[in-house]
Amino acid sequence: MGTTSEAPPPGIEVVAEVVELVYANTVPDLGAALPGTDVVLAWRARSGLLEPVWEHAGDVKWIQSGSAGVEDLLFPALVESYVVLTNARGVFDDAMAEYVVGLLLAFAKGLPATLERQRRREWQGRDTERLGGNRVLVVGVGSIGRAIGRLCRALGMVVRGVGSAARPRDDVFGPIFGPDELADACSWADVVVNALPSTPATQQLFDEGVFAAMSPTARFVNVGRGGTVDQGALVEALEQGRLAGAALDVFEAEPLPPESPLWAMPNVIVSPHMAANFAGWREAVVELFVENLDRYLTGRPLRNVVDKERGYVPP
Repeated sequence: MGTTSEAPPPGIEVVAEVVELVYANTVPDLGAALPGTDVVLAWRARSGLLEPVWEHAGDVKWIQSGSAGVEDLLFPALVESYVVLTNARGVFDDAMAEYVVGLLLAFAKGLPATLERQRRREWQGRDTERLGGNRVLVVGVGSIGRAIGRLCRALGMVVRGVGSAARPRDDVFGPIFGPDELADACSWADVVVNALPSTPATQQLFDEGVFAAMSPTARFVNVGRGGTVDQGALVEALEQGRLAGAALDVFEAEPLPPESPLWAMPNVIVSPHMAANFAGWREAVVELFVENLDRYLTGRPLRNVVDKERGYVPP
């Protein structure tokens, strides 16, 4: 078994009792380690490590990604192969839902402005918004989107969803709309939360037309992937006052370039792709991998098998 890792994942040493464990941090190291390796833990899911040495991966049967998003692993040769790919679906759901609600609270309670006034030593009270009753559209109704929907409902918000296919009834979202209904669904919402994975079907799904359909009082939250948004169209909508605000954790280019206008917009919250990062996530991913390794060694079905053509774990 091999692991692509900058440092040993915490707790991974327990598998050394049942398998031979090899670490590889560079392309040459990985190329040397792959012959004879049948399982790879891609702790940092990067095609830049694996794709250049894929010709040496003839013995690999299963790759476990250390993240929920797997777009950086889906290079053509892997997609076309018989290698099974699993991801970390489920590990980050609750943390990301909490992060989204934290962003919504920051907007509703005016926390960025409060902190700015604190720095200026200004004592100025004001009325704030309530979250209850807000209409929230979650775009991407996988396990992360469902966790976001459940938490928003628990706080009294009205929740709907957009998925890969429409369905009239869902226990979290009520109606789920299809991709062709995205603009109409966004026109209903006070808050649009993007929790989409990066797949060929989701690239720049949030375009000028979708932002034009949104209410000028609506806010946009992106904890999915930067490539699902036409960032230029988003910036234009914010600059022209056609959106009330945005909270963005992911971007077309990361890190977000210093010259991006998003940094200086008073109605925008920028965070560095950290919505999923909670204390203990590394140990949780290792626990999932150890469980899946036991399943692999005993011939049982693996958890979180990715449909490599679609780019995510099917519902």
